[in-house]
Amino acid sequence: MGSDLKTEAIKRAKVLMVGAGGIGCELLKTLALSGFQDVHIIDMDTIEVSNLNRQFLFRQSHVGQSKAKVARDAVLKFMPQINITPYHANVKDPGFNVDFFKQFNVVLNGLDNLDARRHVNRLCLAAEVPLIESGTTGFLGQVTVHIKGRTECYECQPKPTPKTYPVCTITSTPSKFVHCIVWAKDLLFAKLFGDKKQENDLFVSAGDGSDSVKPTDIFERGSDEDHEQYGRKIYDHVFGYNIEVALANEETWKSRRRPNPIFLKDVLPERLILQNGNLEKNFLTEELPLSAMSSVGPSNPQDVWSLAENSRIFLEALRLFFGRREKEIGNLTFDKDDQLAVEFVTSAANIRASSFGIPLHSLFDAKGIAGNIVHAVATTNAIIAGLIVIEAIKVLQADFQNCRMTYCLEHPARKMLLMPVEPFEANKSCYVCSETPLLLEVNTRASTLRDFVDKIVKTKLGMSLPLIMQGTTLIFEVGDDLEEDVAANYALNLDKVLVELPAPVTSGTMLTVEDLQQELSCHINIKHREEFDEDKEPDKMVLLGWTAPEKESQVVSNGNSTSAAVPAAAEATMKFEEAEVNAEISGMKRKLSEILEATENQEASQILSRPDANNFKNPQELEDDDDDVVVLDNYPETSKKQRQNGTLYMMINPWILLASIIHRRYESVKLAGGWKFHLLICIHGGCIGKLAGGWKFHLLICIHGGCIVSYT
Repeated sequence: MGSDLKTEAIKRAKVLMVGAGGIGCELLKTLALSGFQDVHIIDMDTIEVSNLNRQFLFRQSHVGQSKAKVARDAVLKFMPQINITPYHANVKDPGFNVDFFKQFNVVLNGLDNLDARRHVNRLCLAAEVPLIESGTTGFLGQVTVHIKGRTECYECQPKPTPKTYPVCTITSTPSKFVHCIVWAKDLLFAKLFGDKKQENDLFVSAGDGSDSVKPTDIFERGSDEDHEQYGRKIYDHVFGYNIEVALANEETWKSRRRPNPIFLKDVLPERLILQNGNLEKNFLTEELPLSAMSSVGPSNPQDVWSLAENSRIFLEALRLFFGRREKEIGNLTFDKDDQLAVEFVTSAANIRASSFGIPLHSLFDAKGIAGNIVHAVATTNAIIAGLIVIEAIKVLQADFQNCRMTYCLEHPARKMLLMPVEPFEANKSCYVCSETPLLLEVNTRASTLRDFVDKIVKTKLGMSLPLIMQGTTLIFEVGDDLEEDVAANYALNLDKVLVELPAPVTSGTMLTVEDLQQELSCHINIKHREEFDEDKEPDKMVLLGWTAPEKESQVVSNGNSTSAAVPAAAEATMKFEEAEVNAEISGMKRKLSEILEATENQEASQILSRPDANNFKNPQELEDDDDDVVVLDNYPETSKKQRQNGTLYMMINPWILLASIIHRRYESVKLAGGWKFHLLICIHGGCIGKLAGGWKFHLLICIHGGCIVSYT
């Protein structure tokens, strides 16, 4: 590993790893092989079959066991001399507090969701421990370094979040398959098998003010109804009657395709309904998970089922839930690893898609969308793990000047697949690391303290155990150490509007919000506002000064799981690693164009500070020090015809090439491979060279073949 000082820094280091999934497995292996002697791992997940294709420390026999503990045992088999301490727990548990984090020299994150990442970021800031973040999605990945007082923190810039959809689109006017998936998963599945007390807008009102049967009457199973009768009733109601009611509102369908109501009798003959599921005895055993596919017939998850097949799967899945898993009814939530749940959601979404003229999808595709699944490129995890260790070694040596944020790209940018960038400075308006006050616009006469706690403090600010004060008056607090009467008193405040609190919150009030576990405190100035746009501002609260997440429809991930993910569907047009969506490339804080621009600006400033800076008329036209050359067959700014014409001109005018070679002597032109190789790639017609000398020389050589000149 190089010098003795570096080796000593590695051996003395006490490292905390958070996450033992896709990146975590590779990272633990790399840490062990790099000489680290004391590693602690936190992960609350257990191993699933779907993990085995990329998390190479796990085997079939480990399914159901703790990831952290099995990863430890696997590494100790080939590196028995090191100390690895596993924690099968949630990183947000109270035991993992600031004092716990202070014992470590560096923290390495391999998480898959925003909530846990924010939590770890705040603990690292409070403990003043360097944090190295990471994430991957397919061929893309990144590693970022966050050091208090030296770089930006993880929350200084917006993070991608799963795309959300308006409720009216989901319930009334779906136009994409993802809309049908969200409807089937978050509305229908939750209504039938989840918490019955939870409000759910599954019922479509007529729109003409006519009275209709209440949804609770429909979804409540009668004591005299068997599974088949109940299944038919639900099918006809959600796919038939609800659509008919929606069609009654003519205004809605003036500019939209009208859906077709679907009733069971029109799809399946009576005999097929009666024999539905008779194959169960041939396929279902106690060892295998319940599956409607096994009972009904379709076996290939990549086949697109017909409407009749989807209807049979729907009825059979409903029957199996109520017949074989009745004890779970009322407490179920959708789980992408629950085969029966995936089958139910796929069939329901396909039936609804058929009604609205949307193309049907296979179980494989539907599972990817419903579970926010992305599929892994294991080598990307290995590359990112290696980069994490490289940055960790720099941090341990206090070599902060050479720390880099590194982006792993799918296609070369500026001739690089690994793009290193100097870490950015802290955002002065970041409420986490700069303690800048926030501004909240809210109707203080209509919004309750509960609204403020749920929508702002917990959701937007990410606080787990909040304490809210108005001046010296404590308005709200949560914690296990509170006395019962005190906790009850705070609970009463939750349903009071802000102006009616013991210390009234009005326009001009400043609230102090703290999280004792994260040791985070921020101030929020209140501004009263009467009206809000329900479509653009559904929370009826607007938080200013807070870096709002950017909406992302692309699914990204890093393949690890340490706490619950955001339960929202995303348009999975790109499928990478299996994991929850809010794993995104963790905190991809800058678009690539911004990264490149920042890098060029840094290089330009370095050049301008040199004694020969006057020779550079344009700070963008800088000489690169390496001799690599990349040939792009389809450079966007050079058409095929231009390249052909340019090549012909070059071939009949060899003086152009000669001029460029002569110019090389006087202007330090760098032609990779010499002039013969330059000639070769120029004949190809799309040469990319590194040629310094200003725009006149650029113009000269561009005549001879559409050559693209790279000034760096």
